[in-house]
Amino acid sequence: MIQLENISKWYGEILLYENLSLTIAEGHRIALIAKNGAGKTTLLNIVAGVESADNGNVTFQNGITVGYLAQEPVLADNLTVLEAIYHADDALVSVVRDYEKALAENDNIRLGELISQMDALNAWDFEHRAKNILTRLKITDFFQKVATLSGGQRKRLALAMVLIESPDVLILDEPTNHLDLEMAQWLEDYLLKSGKTLFMVTHDRYFLDRVCTDIYELDHGILYTYKGGYSDYVEKRAERIEQFNTEVEKAQNLFRRELEWMRRMPQARGHKAKYRKDAFYETKEKAFRKRNDDVIDIQIKASRLGTKIFEADHLNKRFGDKIILNDFSYRFARYEKLGIVGKNGTGKSTFLNIISGDMQPDSGIVEIGESVRFGYYRQTGMSFDENKKVIDAVREIAEVVTLGDGKTITASQFLNHFLFPPEVQYTYIYKLSGGEKRRLYLLTVLMMSPNFLILDEPTNDLDIMTLNILEDYLEKFGGCLIVVSHDRYFMDKVVDHLLVFEGNGKITVFPGNYTQYRNSVEEREEQERRIQEKPVLSKKSVSEKVERERKLTFKEKQEMMSLEQEIEVLEKEKKEMEKAMSSGTLSIDDLTSLSERYGILSADLDEKSMRWLELSEIKS
Repeated sequence: MIQLENISKWYGEILLYENLSLTIAEGHRIALIAKNGAGKTTLLNIVAGVESADNGNVTFQNGITVGYLAQEPVLADNLTVLEAIYHADDALVSVVRDYEKALAENDNIRLGELISQMDALNAWDFEHRAKNILTRLKITDFFQKVATLSGGQRKRLALAMVLIESPDVLILDEPTNHLDLEMAQWLEDYLLKSGKTLFMVTHDRYFLDRVCTDIYELDHGILYTYKGGYSDYVEKRAERIEQFNTEVEKAQNLFRRELEWMRRMPQARGHKAKYRKDAFYETKEKAFRKRNDDVIDIQIKASRLGTKIFEADHLNKRFGDKIILNDFSYRFARYEKLGIVGKNGTGKSTFLNIISGDMQPDSGIVEIGESVRFGYYRQTGMSFDENKKVIDAVREIAEVVTLGDGKTITASQFLNHFLFPPEVQYTYIYKLSGGEKRRLYLLTVLMMSPNFLILDEPTNDLDIMTLNILEDYLEKFGGCLIVVSHDRYFMDKVVDHLLVFEGNGKITVFPGNYTQYRNSVEEREEQERRIQEKPVLSKKSVSEKVERERKLTFKEKQEMMSLEQEIEVLEKEKKEMEKAMSSGTLSIDDLTSLSERYGILSADLDEKSMRWLELSEIKS
């Protein structure tokens, strides 16, 4: 479908990639993985034709259509949601728009022309499909102005526009950002059923596992390809790195031997075989290759946490008719790791603002322990003077950072641990990618040594490498943690129980991680579905149903005939024993023996009779 050949791209003085080639084949669903700042979004822009490469070619199969969801989509603010959908340049959208206009103007001549085009494009169900996708993405006010939409709603509208256009190839930059968990699962199913060719960037690892057929990793300017989803990628990447390290070790051993050879008889070096000297320099290059996985140790020393943490007592909060908290009470324990889930608009961020003291409840009491020191990572809280250099912005917070082992490091060393090498530290913040700015923001929150972390959507725009390190840090974090996240993988790793915001002020506690919660919801929904689908049957219909569904097998028929004969023999023997025991002619020993036999016989007869009755209820 799309072929990139020998693509090279510079960003200022930084070379992102050189002579990079890749293929997007029909039906493949490819995810691009790389560290923030490696040029993921730039590569998507090049594929989509939004940006040009410095060198190389991008070739498209003749006649294919491409839809692009940008990381920060640009929309026309003066349009309504429905007008924005009809505003696309896609042929199908254009004919529907023209048809609606001709219909409104009673232009019968134009209508006649457009009807045949509508038939040819199978466009009659377009509006229904458009509204269905918008509703699935929780955009229900179709006449709302785009200018009044929140950032999350704008991203979801842009995603809906791309899906509704139904192009041959979908290019998606972070499609799950601003989707709640239910919407993310719907999108997974939609992409799988659509069979569309897909090229995307996402950090959602469950999404990667379910949707992707291939993973492309951009690592130090080189593109590596892996078949399968995220789990396959992790396994195969580890094998690749192990193989790389083995090759480097072999090259280093060979280099030491060749170095000895090169050093012998310096006066005769000019006479040494040229091919061997060339091989020496090639070996030297291999031996000094470095595998830098940028392992971040961000175990910053947390402030001491006392016994009293946080108590919420009978909290109430509403905005107009919308209830957020309704008589809510909760007491946090030390080292508690709590996840918050719920649909968009149920009040999760409002709850976090009340906990942190940034917002007051309408009624109720909030008590915070004296030793509590909040670190609050907000969805929209990132605020930097972008004309400052990275190092200066960090030094304003602290010149040194105390680590978990009590050692101190400079702000520059700390930045280096956080994937900001010296050459990046002295660049201006406005030059950073969106993900790098998010990583810098996270760094500034953590370096203040909080003992109560509040993370509101921390996974948005962070690369998978940073997420893995952050997850490890949070698992070892010596304080309280509250996380709101739509990243199911992240939630499963870092929290041990959930607060579920169900809307209208209803909040429940679930004692497990997100996957366990989702499984319980699906089980409950399945049970409810079965109850609803189960028909109400009369006694007669139940009997008829049993007769239709159940017949005696040949073996059961044989068993029933045998039981009839055995019961007849046992009943005859039982009557003879009763007659003998009542005759008065038996000795004490004979009477005792006969009584024992009578009990055994009676039990045997009852058992066989019950079995015969069971079989007799089955229609033969």
